[in-house]
Amino acid sequence: MWDYSDKVFDHFMNPRNVGVLENPDGVGEVGSMACGDALRLSFKLDEDGRIADAKFQTFGCGSAIASSSVLTEMIKGKTLAEAARITNEDIATELDGLPREKMHCSVMGREALEAAMIDHFKRLGREVPCDLLQQSTVLCHCFQVTKDTIKDAIFNHRLETVEDVTNFTKAGGGCGECHHDIGDLLRDCWDRIENGDVPAPATGDGLVQLGEMAPAPTVAHQAADQDVVAQIQEMLDNEISVALRNDGGDIEFVRYEAGRVYVRLTGNCAACRKSDTTIKGYVEARLREFVSEELQVIEVEQ
Repeated sequence: MWDYSDKVFDHFMNPRNVGVLENPDGVGEVGSMACGDALRLSFKLDEDGRIADAKFQTFGCGSAIASSSVLTEMIKGKTLAEAARITNEDIATELDGLPREKMHCSVMGREALEAAMIDHFKRLGREVPCDLLQQSTVLCHCFQVTKDTIKDAIFNHRLETVEDVTNFTKAGGGCGECHHDIGDLLRDCWDRIENGDVPAPATGDGLVQLGEMAPAPTVAHQAADQDVVAQIQEMLDNEISVALRNDGGDIEFVRYEAGRVYVRLTGNCAACRKSDTTIKGYVEARLREFVSEELQVIEVEQ
């Protein structure tokens, strides 16, 4: 039996903000009732651009109801930029904790919020500001593996099963609660692959060719890589990205492999003729100074 906090019970038994908003400014839907939890979140902005009201509808367990309820309370009165900084860990903390096996419920809430913000800017016919999008969502909480890491592994190595994903990323190798989410991600990624939306995996950079299977990395090697990735991500988020945004650009972390940091420049930086200088003279120099002198930064095309 899982140990739930009093706050979880309160928000489950007395959920706040249940329902549908009339004329919402943004609506986000995640999950599927056909295969498990589903959540619909909507918000309405006031004239100052702050979230005046938010409501949700969910099909799921008590943790899903509690997470959705507390999230709608947390975002009221905030600007979209402020709301975007709320993480799934913040949702769980606000509930005085969630069982590890139920953390995916808070992830679903964060994803619904992001989907609603994307919908808002689509209605306006505008690009979604990069700072409103969470760069990585933890999908496997046992080993802290993000959704982006799993997606990159599927695309780069053409992984086909949950077992393949576990071998390459360790995701799903613990409690197994994320197996369903990994399966959904596999289907989504393979839909894109089969539709030709994703190029064939590169070779010669430590990536396997189509049809090949690389040996699973050791736990020690994975732990070291995850530590390096965490340092890279922190440096990119807290310094490099901030500096580039001042010039109307930004940078996205794509993947890390054997000392190589693959990034993508966006905004003004993507079109700049001095992008090579930005990559080598600034990004690579800063990462070598604060993370490792052995790192090589490689720009990935749009």
